[in-house]
Amino acid sequence: MIFRRTLMGMAGAAVAATLMATTAMAQEVTLRMHQFLPPQANVPKLVLDVWADNVEKDSGGRIKVERYPSMQLGGKPPELMDQAIDGVADIVWTVVGYTPGRYPSTEVFELPFMMTNARAASSAYWQMFEKHMKDGEFKDVHILGTWVHGPGMIHVNKEVRTPADMEGLKIRGGSRLVNSLLEKMGSTPVGMPVPAVPEGLSKGVIDGTTIPWEVTGALKVPELVDYHTEFEGNALYVLTFVLAMNKDRYEGLPADLQKVIDDNSGLEFSIFAGGTQSDSDGPARQAAVDRGNTIVTVAGDDVQAWRDVAQPIYDEWIADMTSKGIDGQALIDEAKMLMDAYDK
Repeated sequence: MIFRRTLMGMAGAAVAATLMATTAMAQEVTLRMHQFLPPQANVPKLVLDVWADNVEKDSGGRIKVERYPSMQLGGKPPELMDQAIDGVADIVWTVVGYTPGRYPSTEVFELPFMMTNARAASSAYWQMFEKHMKDGEFKDVHILGTWVHGPGMIHVNKEVRTPADMEGLKIRGGSRLVNSLLEKMGSTPVGMPVPAVPEGLSKGVIDGTTIPWEVTGALKVPELVDYHTEFEGNALYVLTFVLAMNKDRYEGLPADLQKVIDDNSGLEFSIFAGGTQSDSDGPARQAAVDRGNTIVTVAGDDVQAWRDVAQPIYDEWIADMTSKGIDGQALIDEAKMLMDAYDK
């Protein structure tokens, strides 16, 4: 009996050890994903969670992605890229323009009236990232996706139809080039991350903000301003985003788990992300309409006055790129070619 009990005990221990090993195998990698928006916002809900869920599923549970919204791991949004580089977080989603001048080639898509649609621009962005940026500006991180949002526009506390209407307004700008455009219209650009916009509007720190429609709901912008100015045709501006992973963390994964990450990243994911963000513009716009807000659409010949104000930014940007040893005009031409090819 004693011998039998001993054997049964050994067998039970073996089963327990096997179960523990299986559990360990099922959770062998935990990746912490950090970003600045609340979890209910469109990008976390419709893009980042989809990516993370797919990675978890395709890895058979061997990868777990912990999601940390609203800067829950600490720091401020402009610090996100360094958090990925330093390993504070394993993966970050961030606005490239939060670190002005650090990733200059990405700005080609942020030039005024450059973007046609988010899917075309996101596709071109990934292709140009692989060709021009992967082993240069972004050599310190492993980039999983590159994309832009839908058309950027102006949300403000007065009606704006012409560049002259912007004079004297304090406007939150999301990037170096947006701030330059605001200055040329006589506005005072105010730098602040997106999460600070509601407080800035409610306290009068800013008179308005430049953001796409899709994020206005999460930030309660239609409740804080009554006027919105959008543009027919090419976007007034867009911002560029990256989903970036700590390089050592990626390279330390087993080959099969690297493949899971790769299969859910890259060109198709970038197009999906940009397109999904842009598709969310419609419902957000309708919410502003339902509140009775005034939406101004600058169309036809009226757009030219805005283009005229923006044109010097191209010359200044090309000169700035030249000073960095980058052929800015070639990047503009390539971006337009790739976007046109996608649209066709």
